[in-house]
This record gives sequence, structure tokens and C-alpha cells, in this order.
Amino acid sequence: MQVRMPKILQTEREIRPFTRTTPLLHSPYLSQLTGADVWLKLENWQTTGSFKIRGALSKIGRLSAAQRARGIVAASAGNHALGVAYAASVLGGVTADIFVPGTAPQAKIAKLAAYPVALHQVGDTYEAAHQAAAAFAAETGALEISAYDDLDVIAGQASVGLEIFQQRPQVDLLLVPVGGGGLIAGIGSVTAVLSPTCRVVGVQPSASPAALLSLRDGVAYDPFDHEPTLADGLAGGFGAVPFAVAANLIHDVLLSDEKTMRRAMFTLLDRHQLVVEASGAIAIAPLLANQIDITGLTVVCVLSGGNVDTAVLRDILNEFS
Repeated sequence: MQVRMPKILQTEREIRPFTRTTPLLHSPYLSQLTGADVWLKLENWQTTGSFKIRGALSKIGRLSAAQRARGIVAASAGNHALGVAYAASVLGGVTADIFVPGTAPQAKIAKLAAYPVALHQVGDTYEAAHQAAAAFAAETGALEISAYDDLDVIAGQASVGLEIFQQRPQVDLLLVPVGGGGLIAGIGSVTAVLSPTCRVVGVQPSASPAALLSLRDGVAYDPFDHEPTLADGLAGGFGAVPFAVAANLIHDVLLSDEKTMRRAMFTLLDRHQLVVEASGAIAIAPLLANQIDITGLTVVCVLSGGNVDTAVLRDILNEFS
């Protein structure tokens, strides 16, 4: 299974009017720390605060009139919900029901209130919200928009990779947060064509190593019973479709503990004045923990989202200041 470059390029053209081309920011601090040339892809500055709008725009933009009439439903830890709500709003002509766990960050819930969607808070995990969304879809006939298990969604997320190589053609290593796998599958698909010598490495919380175990065992573990983690957007399974697309495109998956993720959030705030949620800040965690030797390399870390509760930021500032 592949997401081919013509589809990725077409998708990028279609969603471009509704997305931001996010900056690629050089990090003198991380470069000096690692002996590498380190850059940060600021998807935390994307509209709605994460990359998820790219995939949502791609999928919803391809719906037929009949599919739009049925309505759409989505399950999310927060950022995909925002992406679907935003896409439904700007593209128009479709109603959206959104299911999120009761533990979803309040920063994301507050943003959702700005969109004309029906919000349902169910359970304490993404999987509980997903099951509720699936039941709603079966009962009403609404079309479920997956956060990652869909080729159209992956084609949208691939536009992050296109922008990186337009902004910095020579890259040796990409560090990409990985949860369900839509982002890394899209970026990996672009990298394989535009820069086949560039390594694509996923980073995920030790509390939810679904991608690592899936690639090790040759089977997509989804759903996945995970431990609690601040990186709520990365918790849960690694999707069957991203697995089929990217199993041979991902060179490695590194794990980060909770302490290092919090340190990564503080580092980005302290050194670059960037507000980045744990699921995005995890991209720099291997550099802070010296997990990987990148001496002399050009490295891009994808900061995938920036929707952080104020209380979480306060705790992290108190912990590291």
C-alpha cells in the first residue's frame, strides 16, 4: 500500500488555501548541544494548533454530495477533533459530531467551542471515544473520519514533508512524533521520493510504544492498551493503514519517558519561546536524552502541536525553573 507523489502533490494544492505554510526554525541551542544542525518544523503554529487540519481537509474535501448529506463523525484526543471541526467549517455543507475523552485537555475543548459541531465527551481514553463514535456512525449512517487509518488523511499529512524539503532540501534525519501513524506515514512517503537517503525516525512515549512493537512484530497493534501519558495525542494504537504504508519507510522508533517530555516542553519554551504540547515536544526528547548520535547531521524535528493547558504549563515551569 502506497500514497503516491501525484496524489500528495494534488492534495497539497487542494488544501493550501486553508492551511499555513509553517516555518522551519533553526535551533542554535539544540545544534550546540548535539553537534548537529537542528531545525524545528513549527506545526504548533498551524491553524487550530496542530498538523491535523491537513488530513481532515484532504478527507472531507474528497467527500461526495451523498456522503456530506449523511454527516461526519470523528473520535479524537483533541487535535484531530479540531482539524475535523475546522475543515467542516471552512469547506461547508456537512454536519459534524465529535467524540473526545473526558480527559482531553481543556485548551482543546475550549477551541472546539468556536466551531459549529456537536461535541460528545465519552470515557477516559481515545479508544473509548473511538468506540462511541463508531457506534454513533453505525446508528446514524454518518461517515467516520479516521485520525490516521485512511490514505486520504495520510496524503494530507504528507504536505508537512513537502514543506520541509522545500524549505530545507538537504536533510539527513527527520524526528517525527508517532501515535496512530498518519503523520509519519505521510512524511515517510514524501521522504522516500524526494530524499531517499534521509532517515525517518519516530518518537513516542514509553507509556504507549505501539509503533515500536508493531514494527518489531510485523503487525499493527490497534487498539493498544497504554499507560497514562502527558502525550495524550500519541497514546493508543498504531493504525493498520499507516503500518501498511510506512513499515518499510520508518528507520527506527525511539521512546521517551515522561520526565524528558516535560523537559522538552520547558526547553522549547525557555530557549525559543515556543508553546508546544508533549505530543509535539517529544520530537526533541531524544536529543535532550542523548539517545541518538547526530553529530554533523542536518536534523529536522517536527513539533506537531501546541495545544497545552495553562495548568500543565504552570506545572512544568515550576518543575524546571
